[in-house]
Amino acid sequence: MALDVAAIQRALAEARLDGWLLYDFRGSNPIARSVIGFDPKQIATRRWFYFIPAQGQPVAIQHAIEPAALKGVPGRSVVYRSWRELEALLKETLAGGKRVAMEYSPRAAIPYVGRVDAGTIEMVREAGGVEVVTSADLVQMFEARWTPEQKELHDRAARDVSLAKDEGFALVRERLASGQPVKESEVQAFIAARFAHRGLFADHPCIVAVNDHASDPHFETAAGPHDREIKKGDLLLIDLWAKVADDPRAVYYDATWMAYCGPEVPGKMREVWETVKGARDAAIAFVIDSIAKGRTTYGYEVDDVSRRYIEERGYGDRFLHRTGHSIGYEVHGNGANIDNLETQDQRRLMSGLCFSIEPGVYLPDFGVRSEIDMYVGERAAEVTGDIQRELLLLA
Repeated sequence: MALDVAAIQRALAEARLDGWLLYDFRGSNPIARSVIGFDPKQIATRRWFYFIPAQGQPVAIQHAIEPAALKGVPGRSVVYRSWRELEALLKETLAGGKRVAMEYSPRAAIPYVGRVDAGTIEMVREAGGVEVVTSADLVQMFEARWTPEQKELHDRAARDVSLAKDEGFALVRERLASGQPVKESEVQAFIAARFAHRGLFADHPCIVAVNDHASDPHFETAAGPHDREIKKGDLLLIDLWAKVADDPRAVYYDATWMAYCGPEVPGKMREVWETVKGARDAAIAFVIDSIAKGRTTYGYEVDDVSRRYIEERGYGDRFLHRTGHSIGYEVHGNGANIDNLETQDQRRLMSGLCFSIEPGVYLPDFGVRSEIDMYVGERAAEVTGDIQRELLLLA
């Protein structure tokens, strides 16, 4: 995404901030690197800062042995050799400012944004004499929001991921019908091959889990002693995510689907499925209605809606994680999360953001999760990709 200094300065003025100080050391702040369009193949072994003031020319502060680390960014460049020179340049650059945003999260409320170490925050406060505030909303605006082209790439990934998912379930159905064994890791490898065939990339193999394995939200499917054969009467979960492999602008699609390996779902499994599905649909309806009415909506509010639905049905203590996460260049992106459990995410759901809705109930003998993605447009929110309405029957 191109660096739009003018748009950032307008946002800074609106938020009554004196500037945005981006910082990185050896890749410690991928947000800063993404915002300025830092080439991921480029090496930078020394600290750099890039200050975008609310008014005036940006300033790049770079080390003498890497004076072109921020080559091509707008503004002027200054060079330091020693830590004393660095602090003097920070003092000069931030002079007159009072409130400066950095990738910092008070009380670690939003860990995805807390990319700058405490020592650097202290140094900036002392050298610049400024109050350091969180850049969380700026990150949403200028790193996490999608362009129309990225939305198209997401929709393409959604289509192809869904096809791979259908083929994975079809493989299990065929093996069950023929009496040939099939293991979790085999289905995982099959889906990975289908991804490659369709030009998709995933940063980690998908999750294929049966019964109590599905009770672990982050189960690691792998060949070995814990690899389970999928049998008749099993409940099967497949959680899969990918993005288009050949485009640096590509963003992820992420979904979880479930099936029962038999002709009729047992009563308890159906009850839990209906609970999870209802929580998912309640969250979806809340987001769609709120965005349509132009109501400012926050990530924690959506989590409350989904979680309340599950709590009212007696499974609240078995819903172990937040309702959803931001989706972007990484499958867990830097925008608003749907969370009032692990953190209270008070960022608003603004246009151009995408996030998952994935409530789950995890019992000792089986787990159920249903996951869809939602995209917020200018005046409406939508579910991208398919929605699972009923448990699939693999019989």
